[in-house]
Amino acid sequence: MEKIGRSLVLFIVAGLCEIGGGWWLMWQWLRSDKGSTWGLCGAAVLVLYGIVPTFQSAYFGRVYAAYGGCFIVLSLLWGWGVDGNVPDRFDVLGAVISLLGVSVVMYWPR
Repeated sequence: MEKIGRSLVLFIVAGLCEIGGGWWLMWQWLRSDKGSTWGLCGAAVLVLYGIVPTFQSAYFGRVYAAYGGCFIVLSLLWGWGVDGNVPDRFDVLGAVISLLGVSVVMYWPR
């Protein structure tokens, strides 16, 4: 169980780095006329996104596939918490389905 908890934390940290840096900070820089510092910070955080998943214990393909499902959930939560876009029932259903997929791909006993 400790291994799964560590893995989930790594997925969350990677997601926050990608969404916060690669998407949100860059979006603010390019679409909301923020200064270039926003873009540089976004690039730096995006580099962290590339590093964090290397601490997962599974192989690359499995981690990257499972991260896709985590990204769906984290994107909806970011949109809700930061941008105020409340997920509807279909967003929630899709998020639950994606987490089920993540669970099978990453944590199903082999």
